[in-house]
Amino acid sequence: MKGHESKIDLEGYVGIDTLTEQIRKKALRRGFEFNIMVVGSSGLGKSTLVNTIFKSKVSRQSCQPEEYATPKTVEIKSISHVIEEKGIRLKLTVTDTPGFGDQIDNSDCWVPILQYINSQYEKYMSEEISIKRSKSIPDTRVHCCVYFIPPSGHSLRPVDIEAMKKLVQVVNVIPVIAKSDSLTVDEREQFRKRIQQDLQENGIRVYPNVEDGDYEDEEEVVANSKLMQRIPFAVVGSTNVHKVEGKEVLGRKTRWGIVQVENEEHCEFSQLRNMIIRTHLQDLKEVTAQVHYEHYRHERLQQVRNVPLDTVCSTPPSPLATPPPHAQVYESNSCGSSRRTSSTTHQRQQLATPKHNGGSSGSSVQSRRSSNTSQVSGMKNGGGATPKGGATPKNNGQKAALAESDI
Repeated sequence: MKGHESKIDLEGYVGIDTLTEQIRKKALRRGFEFNIMVVGSSGLGKSTLVNTIFKSKVSRQSCQPEEYATPKTVEIKSISHVIEEKGIRLKLTVTDTPGFGDQIDNSDCWVPILQYINSQYEKYMSEEISIKRSKSIPDTRVHCCVYFIPPSGHSLRPVDIEAMKKLVQVVNVIPVIAKSDSLTVDEREQFRKRIQQDLQENGIRVYPNVEDGDYEDEEEVVANSKLMQRIPFAVVGSTNVHKVEGKEVLGRKTRWGIVQVENEEHCEFSQLRNMIIRTHLQDLKEVTAQVHYEHYRHERLQQVRNVPLDTVCSTPPSPLATPPPHAQVYESNSCGSSRRTSSTTHQRQQLATPKHNGGSSGSSVQSRRSSNTSQVSGMKNGGGATPKGGATPKNNGQKAALAESDI
């Protein structure tokens, strides 16, 4: 039963309001981490869009320029940076997926991406459950996946549907219409509606998932509902600076004018950037940790949940330990006594069975065994006769067997 909580008024200043400042100072010293992944076919402006979002050359192609050649399989390549703004340090990791959707046969092209995302969950869980873990576990889990849709103007491709079906189960997916300036305003809106319909028909729940989200704030629910109406965002990326009416703006210059990247009348880049960085960055990390990672952790630990504790043998028995008497007669379920019992029984059977080799050596060995057995029995019975019927008492039989094994 949950205890009753009542609100009381303080009679003086305590200083509880300084908690936020304490948390802020500690967080500033530690810094922040954010990991973003871009998925899409080549030529859709993935690197350019990431550079535009963070207004710096953070993409892999910008830092490691190389001539693009279509890889035979999907590759996963990451690069990390530390960016700072007004004293706030952010460790940013950008993961690219060259080769995705560029093959003739694109079946299962999403599998390497899923394996990479799950490998980061596995890496984090291994650090979390280790005996000697670090004070702060490095967070390499993918917090956000921006999925680039080609501006075809028709509908989602089958590869896009299947890939997003799998990705939304392990990561926060934000779909965008790449290079939307190649579509007219009417074509863009019709294309958006078709994509939203495809997502709904195929049960693809992209971020933010208003239905499953644990949003207690009413304003947050309303804001997310408005964002869902604009998804997928029609974006344009560019790092080129142009002058428009005396102001420097980022945009793409064409024959009929300049497409301004940060102008909401031209594209929806600003809405995408605001959601990823300014309003939902912390929520992206929390959903990753509390939903996707917890689901992976539950599935991994569920595999060892039903293992009986009595079947776990962490320490082997000592070879110098003396087995109990009953372990020599009855078989046991312990880790080592069953092997000793079987070997002892095998020795007894070999010694108790006479060897008929047809030679004098076999008869002499048999006579010596009989005489030794009689001597041991006679010593225990005080030199008297063997019990009626030739039966030997249990203890005498055991010692006789031990005497035989010494021979």
